[in-house]
Amino acid sequence: MTGPIVVTDLTVGYNRHPAVHHLTGSFEPGSLTAVVGANGSGKSTLIKALVGLLSPMGGRIDLNGLFPRQLGYLPQQAEIDRSFPITVLDMVALGHWCTLGAFGRMKPHHWAQAREAIATVGLAGFESRSIGSLSAGQFQRVLFARLVLQDAPTLLLDEPFTAMDSRTAADLLRLVLELNRQGRTVIAVIHDMDQVREHFPQTLLMAREAVAWGPTSEVLTPKTLEAARCMAEAWDENAPLCPGKPS
Repeated sequence: MTGPIVVTDLTVGYNRHPAVHHLTGSFEPGSLTAVVGANGSGKSTLIKALVGLLSPMGGRIDLNGLFPRQLGYLPQQAEIDRSFPITVLDMVALGHWCTLGAFGRMKPHHWAQAREAIATVGLAGFESRSIGSLSAGQFQRVLFARLVLQDAPTLLLDEPFTAMDSRTAADLLRLVLELNRQGRTVIAVIHDMDQVREHFPQTLLMAREAVAWGPTSEVLTPKTLEAARCMAEAWDENAPLCPGKPS
């Protein structure tokens, strides 16, 4: 049985410049949380730290019983090289890596599961297509199929619906909500505030630190949104690593 994902006084950044400052809070098992804020507010940095791609400058992350392989990560499309010559089926089959390892052998039922995941996201018949030939929406469906195949209990989604056509965004949102209904913890960077208000019970509003974190109706208020805007306007891109908060 796993517990919540807990961050304690977490500071994360790049080249010794913090993008997330002294963040403390928790993501409860089975929760559905939107991470929101202005560009540069540390949303993607937080996701990368939770999945283990960035090491904390300070503070800590406690997975409380989760292994790193149990974290399903959906990166932004811009971070993926689509010129690599790989088919849709092979790309989705990489979702088995967490259970098979680098040298595990794919068996017929593994390939069948990959094809089923492709059908789940509406891409049946695309198995032999090169990922470089796909539209942005089709490629996002491929990434979701890989995530479905991984079958991780916790999903970390970095802008899963950005720059998608409305049909693709709606289909993938339904899939995310269904995965959450099945008991998975979902933490997603989202830009559409109306979408957050309608579908995400929990919200973390960031401006490099937590402006507010809790039930969405209490977080996305005019007061907190104005506070986040003012904090973003005051950012100093050349600021050094900030000192710890006083106890």
